[in-house]
Amino acid sequence: MINKFVFRIAAVCSSVAAGLLIFSGLASAHVTVQPGVSSPGAWETYSIKVPVEKDIPTVKVSLKIPAELDFKQYRPIPDWEVELTKNESGKVTVVTWNTEEEGIEPGEFQQFEFVGKNPEGEVSLAWDAFQYYSDGSIVEWSGEEGTDKPHSITKVTQEATSGAEDGHAADPGHASQGHDTGVEAGSGGAGSAEGAGENGTGGNAGTADEAAGENGASTIEITTMVLSAAALLVSLAALWAAIRSRSKVS
Repeated sequence: MINKFVFRIAAVCSSVAAGLLIFSGLASAHVTVQPGVSSPGAWETYSIKVPVEKDIPTVKVSLKIPAELDFKQYRPIPDWEVELTKNESGKVTVVTWNTEEEGIEPGEFQQFEFVGKNPEGEVSLAWDAFQYYSDGSIVEWSGEEGTDKPHSITKVTQEATSGAEDGHAADPGHASQGHDTGVEAGSGGAGSAEGAGENGTGGNAGTADEAAGENGASTIEITTMVLSAAALLVSLAALWAAIRSRSKVS
């Protein structure tokens, strides 16, 4: 009777641990923007990382540019077209990458890079992203930290590595070092990236210390990992107790 009860507890704990581990893996597959920390006034090279959560490809990604950031240039990616949406003043508000090819397949991820000029003051830049799958479904990465679909945050702060050390102090000269995107503002606010093939590498601006810029695991990710580890330990202990109990009986 005791053995059956112990084995039942072990089975339940193992199932819980497996479920939490799977959930933790899904929760970590976020669309993220790096670096997570940058300096005020810096010409920063940002990178948006797009993993695929579903068993179908991602064929389009839209990123809202924070109002405080001045978008400058993007790095062209083979088979991906870029569309820049601008407001009435000509400021880029949304960048969209889309492809007519296979896209980002399940088990893969893609990174898209662009250069932006940070605001002079300290601020947290929220990156709302929209991931489009081949079946027409859209995943909105626009929630607060701790939610299922959080947006990435970049903290623009004086505490970031100084531009003198890492090479990305605010320098108007960077504008001439990169290549123009070849996009004119459309009357509807959206322009097509016709000059993508002529773009350079997206500018030579250095990046902030990426180690310091890694976004920390969100609260929900840490919690699920801790709970899954605890459940796994409990299940192992229960199995060990059951085995010892059976060996004594025999």
